[in-house]
Amino acid sequence: MKKSIFVLALSMGTLAMHAQNDRTALEGTRPGDNWSIELKTGAVTPLTHSAFFKNARPAFGFGIGKQLTPIFGLGIQGMGYVNTSASKTAFDASEVSLLGKVNLMNLFGGYTGEPRVFEIETVSGIGWLHYYQNGPGDTNSWSTRLGLNLNFNLGEEKAWTLGIKPAIVYDMQGDFSRAKSRFNANNASFELTAGLTYHFMSSNGRHHFTNARPYDAMEVAELNDAVNGLRSQLNDKDMQLDNAMQQASNLQKELADCRSQAANVETVVKNNRIPESIVTFRQGKSAVDASQLPNVERVATYMKKHPEAKVIIKGYASPEGNLAFNEKLAKARAEAVKNILVRKYKIDDTRIASEGQGIGDMFSEPDWNRVSICTIEEGK
Repeated sequence: MKKSIFVLALSMGTLAMHAQNDRTALEGTRPGDNWSIELKTGAVTPLTHSAFFKNARPAFGFGIGKQLTPIFGLGIQGMGYVNTSASKTAFDASEVSLLGKVNLMNLFGGYTGEPRVFEIETVSGIGWLHYYQNGPGDTNSWSTRLGLNLNFNLGEEKAWTLGIKPAIVYDMQGDFSRAKSRFNANNASFELTAGLTYHFMSSNGRHHFTNARPYDAMEVAELNDAVNGLRSQLNDKDMQLDNAMQQASNLQKELADCRSQAANVETVVKNNRIPESIVTFRQGKSAVDASQLPNVERVATYMKKHPEAKVIIKGYASPEGNLAFNEKLAKARAEAVKNILVRKYKIDDTRIASEGQGIGDMFSEPDWNRVSICTIEEGK
């Protein structure tokens, strides 16, 4: 009967494992993921004809575990039972066992993407049991272990687990030759231990399984088509930007030629025009290109010469695309110029105000509105 229950528990765990994989895509399922080590200590006493505390003797162990799914796991552990009698042996017995674990909380409640604070596991397994004798003649047997793990998962990362672990360990040989009974309470021990488990980091960057959104093939194909379309648009815009930059370069050269020409009359006009500097951006980008750094440096130089001056940076976006995205992009462009002034040129951020203005309409060409405009405020 008990063998049937044991087989049924393993079958339920296997079915639950497949059901979990069918319902939810998991991250952290590689062979090297979800390994753990455990140290445990406690006491063990005969199951029958004895008082727990009077006949208890110390027990300690070490284990290695592998979680196959959020429900089903495997492990191997070694236990040592300290001799407290007048015998000269240090240990009464030792046991090495192979374990199967089923997480009841995840089995019946589903896996939420991280371990719960408190969880219950059923544990069953078989092992090799060795009895130490005072002198020659140590004996060996094989054992069956049935128990529970009452686990408390600690910390934000759930990397540590503190567990209370009651279990019954049967000596399957015992008096089998006489009584023909494997699961005999007279040949069993009750074990109560506490264990501390560390869960190693997995490939998903966490100490446990995480849920991932599953994509079907059609959805992936649609996303790939969308990405390829965006790349094509980006290439077209890059070509347009290169042409615009070439035109700007030609205009700058013509301007330099004009300035180099001698003038018969030099007229100096003083006015109160507010100093400004314009930083342009690529479509959909908030990073400042190297070609635009002189425009930022111009602002930094002015502010270092005029310690009382402040600057207002207003970011704009061109009208292509989603309005909400363009508002965020405009804000990011203003912040990008501010960060360069603060980090590279060491301008106090209290002297800088950055604002996102959304879609700009300063210039007749829509593409020219991908800018951050830096306006100097003179100190008073």
